[in-house]
Amino acid sequence: MTLSDLSAADVADLDARGISPETAAAQFRLYAQPPPPARLVRACTPGDGIRCLGEEQAHGYASRYDEQARSLAVAKFIPASGAASRMFRALLAALESPALRMRADFEASAAAGDADARAVVEFLTGLRRFAFYPALAAELSRDGIEIDAAAVSNVPAVLSALLEDGALSYASLPKGLLAFHGHGAHIRTAFEEHLAEAAAYARGAGDLCRLHFTVSSEHEGRFRGLLASVQARYEEHYGVRYEVEFSHQKPSTDTIAVDPQGRPFRSKNGRLLFRPAGHGALIENLGEVGAELLFVKNIDNVAAEALLPLTALWKRALAGVLLELRGEVFAHRRAIETGGSAAVTAALEFLRKQFGFETPEAAPHELATIAAGALDRPLRACGMVSSDSDPGGGPFWVADRSGGVSVQVVETSQVDRSDPAQKAILASARHFNPVDLVCVIRDWKGRPFDLSHFIDHQAVFIAEKSQDGRPLRSLERPGLWNGAMAGWNSVFVEVPAATFNPVKTVNDLLLPAHQGGG
Repeated sequence: MTLSDLSAADVADLDARGISPETAAAQFRLYAQPPPPARLVRACTPGDGIRCLGEEQAHGYASRYDEQARSLAVAKFIPASGAASRMFRALLAALESPALRMRADFEASAAAGDADARAVVEFLTGLRRFAFYPALAAELSRDGIEIDAAAVSNVPAVLSALLEDGALSYASLPKGLLAFHGHGAHIRTAFEEHLAEAAAYARGAGDLCRLHFTVSSEHEGRFRGLLASVQARYEEHYGVRYEVEFSHQKPSTDTIAVDPQGRPFRSKNGRLLFRPAGHGALIENLGEVGAELLFVKNIDNVAAEALLPLTALWKRALAGVLLELRGEVFAHRRAIETGGSAAVTAALEFLRKQFGFETPEAAPHELATIAAGALDRPLRACGMVSSDSDPGGGPFWVADRSGGVSVQVVETSQVDRSDPAQKAILASARHFNPVDLVCVIRDWKGRPFDLSHFIDHQAVFIAEKSQDGRPLRSLERPGLWNGAMAGWNSVFVEVPAATFNPVKTVNDLLLPAHQGGG
């Protein structure tokens, strides 16, 4: 497929999205010749790619951050555009089974081995413990239905009231707008929990908490409405000021879908089909935040407030580690400008020790430029959680295409699992990536980095999807914390598993971390 095969209407559609013909051509080349998978060298382990801090060290780094935070432009970046439909997959499947109506029906099906029915029974058992229970009861009451009776004799009515459009619409809302936790008389959405977290560790100069949420344009109004209704109360309660921004995934980051033969996939109207290119497309949004220190965390990874002190401690500790590194990076960078060969040698040794940087073969007069280039990169400290089982993707030492080796976050989909050696390295990992990042995205002179310069554009993923019952292939950009940050200088730090409390299914909200316990 080449650009010459595109019609005038196709070119107009590309232009309307801000996609250049060159970008479209590059996408077609990637479909035709997918890049090779990541080459794992070994899993990161404590002392070999992962730093482990004792409790005293964690408090020390947290204090280091506290001393500097009030003079920094601090912000928190939260991807929040995804719909919550996957949270309710089992419940939605139950609505497609007309033979299952009473709770006893689901219990019998669960006993026979039906995992979806088992999830529904767990949901019904914990119904009163969900933060959305009062709203759900009120929704059913409007139709003259008593919720506890319906949970026994008319389960579909309960599920419909929670999930379907025209009722609470939970299946079509983003996770950020769902009621996650009860705090006394107050119910908190995931969005509100991020406001509370920001007050605990992302409070910058002038007690300002800046938050940036990436949301869909469809739901931005609801997010803004929620913020307007709660902002004053949270500001008074935590003694902070909030500055909250919203952005959307840019249309220019969409990718062109193709059919199984590699030809552009066309909708029923004959037009090109464009698809969102995954969270890696958000690297542009992240780069526009403009903070000196930027926390990154997923919208659903928030616990009830009882766990906030632990979460805040380790977020601040990560920030302290990163600020120490930033100070050293900037000092070496300044020394290269004013010093001689000794400053260059010291910088290269620092890069080797901290980031595993291997100095390439070069003439002595080229080493200063090499060292400066290796220092002039965005910085990130990534929390990593220990796991006794095979966690899939996580932190690895990875060989790049020039022969160098660096620490990277790698997803399972990036690895050639048909290669026994690669599969064994993947299985040997005992840490996983909880998306717990602190970033520095300004250089030693305070200038923002152009983050597009540090993307591994070959770290793409081709997904098998469908549209209108027809198969298609969709190109996803390098993941936000994977290939999109491949060229960053990174340090991985072990953090407690108790700081990682994602809500992947609705029943996760019944776990102690979301019920006020640890």
